[in-house]
Amino acid sequence: MTRFLTRTRAKGRMDITDILTWVWLILGTAVIAIPIGWAILSSVKPEAEINSFPPTFLPRAAQELVIEGYDKPLPAYSLDEEGGGARLVGLVRRIGLVATVVDPAAPGERFKVEAERLTKQTELHAQWSNYTDPLERFAFMTYLRNSVFVTAVATIMTLLLNSMAAFALSKYRFRGSNTIFVLILSTLMLPLSVIMVPAFMVIVGLNLADNLWGVIFSTVATPTGVFLLRQYMLTIPDDLIEAARVDAASEFRIYWRIILPLSAPALAVLAIFSVIWRWNDFLWPLIVLSSPENYTLQLGLNAFQGQFTVQWHYILAMTVVALLPVTVIFLFLQKYITEGVASTGVK
Repeated sequence: MTRFLTRTRAKGRMDITDILTWVWLILGTAVIAIPIGWAILSSVKPEAEINSFPPTFLPRAAQELVIEGYDKPLPAYSLDEEGGGARLVGLVRRIGLVATVVDPAAPGERFKVEAERLTKQTELHAQWSNYTDPLERFAFMTYLRNSVFVTAVATIMTLLLNSMAAFALSKYRFRGSNTIFVLILSTLMLPLSVIMVPAFMVIVGLNLADNLWGVIFSTVATPTGVFLLRQYMLTIPDDLIEAARVDAASEFRIYWRIILPLSAPALAVLAIFSVIWRWNDFLWPLIVLSSPENYTLQLGLNAFQGQFTVQWHYILAMTVVALLPVTVIFLFLQKYITEGVASTGVK
């Protein structure tokens, strides 16, 4: 590992390209990692700490003082004395610029001070209830189960349908094959907002509105998948197919036993893309689904946003949970990404 990290283009010395490469890699890693790290740390912050300004990087919570005569612990503040020094007091209430505090050493005496003389005392604290409360108060497991079902079924159907189309466009010679391929690629230029209404009308016509299958069927055919798999299948020698036909293998058997195994790297890349697309999809499920029991995880996260308040501590915690399955799948299949993308387009 050390030898790999210290390799340079010029033997024995750092070249300008090595410096620029490291700068680019460090900058790119920071741009991606800092927001994720911030979200993970914020997911265990108390709600008041998330909304505080200036924001803090590490999860912190206000210190509390248990004072005799008060039913609940009071938030701890440091009071700057007029003659210098400071002492610890508990905040009873604050109205405008004036705060009422109590000294723990004399719990029976309250006194008023200027709020600007108080400094809030905090300590490192991870609030794990941000993860457990949604499991108890919301139908999180239902949302998670729906997302897993949609993602798994849609990914399997995407791999099968797009690989069949790619097999036909790459290994069969017929009039209009290039025109069909160009038409498929041209659909990449159509945003969802253009086809949203007709697609929804088709779903309604098939009686699949407010149904998870309505979310699945409309997304399984992707021009990106057809293009990726077709370009990869072009690299598979035609002699293998001809030899299989000589051995009386059917076209489906050729596709299933020869083409699919040899296209595993490209299929793995498409599987990663499909999982990310389906798992993070929000707009289309929002249009198709209307019953809470059919919501996917992304729609369920929207339930933490009310008309007047947003429960950011719950949203961040559940967002971190939603990131875990995609991250695990990516780590499991990442070795196929470079191989699949690098081989795509090589004929």
